Amino acid sequence: MTKRINAKHKIDRRMGQNIWGRPKSPVNRREYGPGQHGQRRKGKMSDYGTQLRAKQKLKGYYGNISEKQFRRYYEEAVRMKGDSGANLVGLLERRLDTVVYRAKFVATVFAARQFVNHGHVRVNGRRVNIASAQVKVGDVVEVKEASRQMIVVMEAQSLAERDVPDYIEADTGKMNVKLTRIPGPTEVPYPVSMEPNLVIEFYSR
Repeated sequence: MTKRINAKHKIDRRMGQNIWGRPKSPVNRREYGPGQHGQRRKGKMSDYGTQLRAKQKLKGYYGNISEKQFRRYYEEAVRMKGDSGANLVGLLERRLDTVVYRAKFVATVFAARQFVNHGHVRVNGRRVNIASAQVKVGDVVEVKEASRQMIVVMEAQSLAERDVPDYIEADTGKMNVKLTRIPGPTEVPYPVSMEPNLVIEFYSR
């Protein structure tokens, strides 16, 4: 299992943006980068730097995805028909941990991965503990009945900072959701602007 070595909030500081839209992000207090020279790092970025930043931001948003795994998503997105940037976002949004996060079963993308790995989630009635498992349109994802009263689940349900997107059909009473369609980049409720096409350009160099 991939482990995050660096603190989550270091991504926010490095990017200069609150990429998850969380109230505790240090960017809410300091918009400049980390380190003693952080306030002076305002030089113009090269095309490569801009593409790298877009890749780091999108990859970081989805939590503990390794570089090898993220590149595989790029390769699959390029093989698919249509816009490669939209395909990349569609693949990331179909990850089981992403659907669990979008459904507000847990508060963060990191908690979603752990929640799935610990066996609290069922897909079409079967237990699935692989966070990267791809959810298909029409699949029903639910919290196991024995896990519905967990504090992390109950707290996440009451969060006001984000809503369940309209491409996910939620039944709050039964604690299950259905993926109704694969969203386009403009439909995904990113707190900050994401540029998947720059990610495609970065890997295409």
